[in-house]
Amino acid sequence: MQDDAMPNAYRPGAVELPPEEQAMIERRRRLLGPAYRLMYQHPVHIVRGDGVWLYDQSGKAYMDVYNNVASVGHCHPRVARAIADQVQVLATNTRYLHDTILGYAERLLATFPDALGHLMFTCTGSEANDLALRAAKAYTGGQGIIVTECAYHGITQAIAEISPSLGPNVDLGAHVRTVPAPDLYRSRNGEVADQLRRDVEAALADLKRHGIKPAAFICDGVFSSDGVFTEPAGFLAGAVEAVRAAGALYIADEVQSGFGRTGSHLWGFQRHGLVPDIVTLGKPMGNGYPVAGVVVKPSIIAEFGSSARYFNTFGGNTVATTAAMAVLEVIQDEALMDNALKVGAYLADGLRELMSEYQVIGDVRHAGLFFGVEIVGDRQSKRPDASLTAKLVDGLRERQVLISATGPRANVLKIRPPLVFTRDNADFFIAQLRAVLAAQPGA
Repeated sequence: MQDDAMPNAYRPGAVELPPEEQAMIERRRRLLGPAYRLMYQHPVHIVRGDGVWLYDQSGKAYMDVYNNVASVGHCHPRVARAIADQVQVLATNTRYLHDTILGYAERLLATFPDALGHLMFTCTGSEANDLALRAAKAYTGGQGIIVTECAYHGITQAIAEISPSLGPNVDLGAHVRTVPAPDLYRSRNGEVADQLRRDVEAALADLKRHGIKPAAFICDGVFSSDGVFTEPAGFLAGAVEAVRAAGALYIADEVQSGFGRTGSHLWGFQRHGLVPDIVTLGKPMGNGYPVAGVVVKPSIIAEFGSSARYFNTFGGNTVATTAAMAVLEVIQDEALMDNALKVGAYLADGLRELMSEYQVIGDVRHAGLFFGVEIVGDRQSKRPDASLTAKLVDGLRERQVLISATGPRANVLKIRPPLVFTRDNADFFIAQLRAVLAAQPGA
């Protein structure tokens, strides 16, 4: 996938836009520079959010079926009120004693296996993964990192080097090895667990051959940038066993699959019956407020912590931990994990019904409220159709539904609504997707 071919990206001149929108895009380019990207051929100007809805400057409502940042819904009143109340009382860092950070750490750590005993705070998932790599390298004495072929883990220098999805113009580190994602749909024999283990073992062997000691295997629990791969549950176990046998660690990146997203478990790694060495958290942790973290086995952080101070001015500040506590309380008190499981199953049924009607849908994959819908030009050959995928994404945008595309071939619809998504919301989404599919010649 070329860097200038980001899935679902706005491309100047592709469609005619109103003068005021053209002027805003030009102003954005002039002020923010060339590295930023907009989504959709016709970008959306958003001014307000509420639950599963986003509103543009004219008051038009768009259903957000993509954004896992606002995991408990845009501007959830309980979270917004907690942030507003705390910011009027105290906003300060972790070098002072304060109950808020301790109360949240106790409540969050209680949701993890007992072996994971420490929580360290950052502002973003990128920072969390950066800190996780530092800890892994300090503990193992290694440098080598294994990731999947289209993984995304963040934007710091160290993490961009392990994020192949950023494109060929962002170089991977010489210490990084990639393995194919566990793609059951395109697997020749369905043995994705065995194949993943063999691929990881080959990567470990290649690191050794080049004199690079391995430090970690890091993966997102639903392989969201690789195309969303969720089945069969448990397929990670063999690969993790191989990694640990080589003296390296397993880092579970839970930015995408955590906080109840998969429905069956609060954390994506739990679907695989595993206890990671390090877990990283991000976007949905504060429902839009920048807070993230690293959950780690005490034995791993002991060496790092004894020789290096850790401090993050904003990571774990009183407002951030208040926001995070409110999000966790909402997920638990409003039974949103159960909602993700039930509404996710309902939406999956609707998508599979569409699959029976439209041959261009080759596969429907999901865990809870995280979906990957494979769009193909031919079911027999499974030929990916990125062009049609883009048309579906933009067609939904014109019908006021926001999703995106993912995967190395940019042919997988990435569907990831807030955890407050309802059956009625699912029905609306299916109706709009059906209408967009019906409008495609030959679909």
